[in-house]
Amino acid sequence: MVSQPRSIREKMTLFWHNHFATEASTIKDARYVYKHNTMLRAGALGNFKDLTKAVTLDPGMLVYLNGYLNEKSAADENYARELFELFTCGKGPASQYTEEDVRAGARVLTGYRINPTTITSFFDPTKHDIENKQFSAFFGNRVISGRTGADGTRELDDMLGIIFQQQEVAKFIARKFYRFFVYYDIDEATETNVITPLADIFRASNYEIKPLLSALFKSEHFYDPLNMSCLIKSPIDFSVGLCREFGVKFPDGVTDYVNAYGTWSAVQGAAANQQQNIGDPPLVSGWEAYFREPQFHELWINTDTYPKRNMYSDQMITSGITRGGHIEIDPLAYAESLSAPEDPIQLRDESLSLLHRMDVKADVKEALRKILLSDEDMDYYWTNAWNAYMVDKTNAMNRDIVLRRLQSFYKYIMDLSEYQLS
Repeated sequence: MVSQPRSIREKMTLFWHNHFATEASTIKDARYVYKHNTMLRAGALGNFKDLTKAVTLDPGMLVYLNGYLNEKSAADENYARELFELFTCGKGPASQYTEEDVRAGARVLTGYRINPTTITSFFDPTKHDIENKQFSAFFGNRVISGRTGADGTRELDDMLGIIFQQQEVAKFIARKFYRFFVYYDIDEATETNVITPLADIFRASNYEIKPLLSALFKSEHFYDPLNMSCLIKSPIDFSVGLCREFGVKFPDGVTDYVNAYGTWSAVQGAAANQQQNIGDPPLVSGWEAYFREPQFHELWINTDTYPKRNMYSDQMITSGITRGGHIEIDPLAYAESLSAPEDPIQLRDESLSLLHRMDVKADVKEALRKILLSDEDMDYYWTNAWNAYMVDKTNAMNRDIVLRRLQSFYKYIMDLSEYQLS
């Protein structure tokens, strides 16, 4: 996340990590968790049907939802239930699968096992229910014919086929993308004018993920000013985003792996303190802020997490964080990367435009200007101080003057409520 090039892949890996949630604390084996994450990353921008099948056969998921215990003599319904309710059809009023469908789905999935040595899944036909499986009117009263031997694996394809024929699957995923990237509130107009067309595109492309994302991100609705800055940053967006925005330097992940791992862990720990621990969402439904009505993303901010966000950003702009390696925001380097850092007005406005997704009030802008000027309420004070620093960066006094003002300046920006919005 902190070092990826310009790409949406890690963002989508996080989306699917929440959608196909597994808990490391339940799986209890890092190898399974790693393989699950690698599978999500590989399929993050591919085909949703293929990804759903890969998740169904994933050893980590088989452990997490007891799929590896599912057999003809004692069908386990855990995964089948979540496949319908959380992963494909959803649980809205238009999703009318039945308990019988869950039981039939569980029977389809009997016989899958894991090899803990190779961390792979395999099919054991002796554990598979070979009888026919009847599904409800929601699925067109379809019957999946029971198969014997290795052909038993074809029943999974049959079941996914009837699931993905349901229009509600595409609408359910379109709504989740919308809430993840735009806003949690989906009114009737949005459902009609945005969700339904997106779902139609998704189905028409045979559930390819890129066409759906492309249509959303290129839509006028996405760039409507009323839809900008509507989401509160998740803890990961906040903690990782801060590092990426300011170009925080991490130890090299190849030549200095131990120290790099320590600093990555520090960022993960900061997000976990804010209630989003990557690798370990708290529920099979994922993090509550992505689904819990009516608050949704507002759950990220409370009297415990908001001070922790400020503490993290404050530490990063002042002393930094040392855990093996050391990471910190370099405000001098950041300011120097801007177009006219010697001009306090342009420095302020350009910084706000890059670090905030919405404008701030005039009194806030004035307060930021005065931070750069300290007691000297003249713009040339900052200009002279910055130019003196640039002439001789080895001069400790000149460096300290601009460093301290920039630290206070960017600390103020990150502590503003507007910085919490994406």
